[in-house]
Amino acid sequence: MDHVRVARHDAVAVVTLVDVERRNAMTAPMVGEIGATFDALERDESVGAVVVTGEPPAFCSGADVSSLGALAGARDERERGGIASIYEGFLRVRRSPLPTVAAVNGPAIGAGMNLALACDVRVAARGARFDPRFCRIGLHPGGGHTWMLERSVGPQAAAAMVLFGEALDGERAAAVGLAWRCVADDVLIAAAVELAARAAQVPRALAARVKQTMAAGRALDFDAVLALEIEAQTWSLGQGWFPGRSSH
Repeated sequence: MDHVRVARHDAVAVVTLVDVERRNAMTAPMVGEIGATFDALERDESVGAVVVTGEPPAFCSGADVSSLGALAGARDERERGGIASIYEGFLRVRRSPLPTVAAVNGPAIGAGMNLALACDVRVAARGARFDPRFCRIGLHPGGGHTWMLERSVGPQAAAAMVLFGEALDGERAAAVGLAWRCVADDVLIAAAVELAARAAQVPRALAARVKQTMAAGRALDFDAVLALEIEAQTWSLGQGWFPGRSSH
């Protein structure tokens, strides 16, 4: 593949976006390669978790400007519906049943920030930069950006970033909960792989079921989540993973 590189660290796959000239912007070819890559990783039973990062110096600079320009010139709403094809680059990551860690090594801008938000956990380098930038270029946020961001950092921080143009470095991102950890730039991938390796030790079907429950639970009240977890926990007890120990 030209725009996605995969490296293996035991059960962890590191997926790197590669388009240095465009600072790893999401073009149609890259979106297609992301989808194909995740299809392959999910078929491979030896893969337990995925780290997503970008070829230095950027994580992902957002959607390709020429693609957005073409959509701006669309004649009607049907043609503008093609914008959803750009979303697929990060929505495919969000849909993955595999645990995912974003290793944000530099600027994550617009749709690139969506890619980071689409992962289950974010680890940021000190040199990371989280910048929505949508409003500053005259574009309404898209791809579920406001939903994902507000649930990560709360309404005030989300408004500060989206409406007021606040961009966060790695340390500030960790301080507000946008990133789980901030680490030195030169240990970012190792730290992300180490974190991902813990999830990779969980049986794949169990990890997928937990992700499914957590996603569904965001739209439910406590009692509904309680019932959902009882059903899922009962299922897990029958899979043979939990050894069970008698108290006698």
